[in-house]
Amino acid sequence: MQKRQFMRLGATLLAAPAALPALAADKKAGGSGPVLLTVTGDIGNSNRGALDPALDQMMAKQKLSFDKAYTFDFAALSALPSVEIHPTLEYDRRRHSLRGPLLSEVLRVCGAPAALQNCALRAVDGYAVLVSAADIAKYRFIVATHLDGKPIPLGGLGPLWAVYDADSFPEMTARPLPERFGQCPWGLYHIAVRKA
Repeated sequence: MQKRQFMRLGATLLAAPAALPALAADKKAGGSGPVLLTVTGDIGNSNRGALDPALDQMMAKQKLSFDKAYTFDFAALSALPSVEIHPTLEYDRRRHSLRGPLLSEVLRVCGAPAALQNCALRAVDGYAVLVSAADIAKYRFIVATHLDGKPIPLGGLGPLWAVYDADSFPEMTARPLPERFGQCPWGLYHIAVRKA
């Protein structure tokens, strides 16, 4: 019985990325999709309350804490103006198209302060990096929702990836390819904003 439940869960998770565009269309019709990104910290806008340790298990286990947050589903992120970049990725050493809103635009929607010190970008596996406001602006980070024209699947590099076009910056292209994306967590699900 447990094997069947596991297989059913696996099939559901594999089918989820294919459903993301449908969720975006449903959102335009008034529906609401699952939350993919939660922004906390020094933000002026919120659309959800405090962390619930019982229901926000992954965040609680990763020692997150907040009184309020701003959440985005796939439709909300897709509704923001998007940018397309074409970096060479370390995984196959080929250029790919990545599309999504600028991280600075996501932060603007959340009411992040103009005088921002940094953001902690956290992935579902717990990997987290601190990115300065200067680097967010300089490298034009995006919250990628699409890879080569398709929604980024959970279990791959998504469904969200905080990333920049490393090929556009000489100091990045001077580094070995595996060292260019250390500030770019794939599987992004949480951003903590800290004002200066």
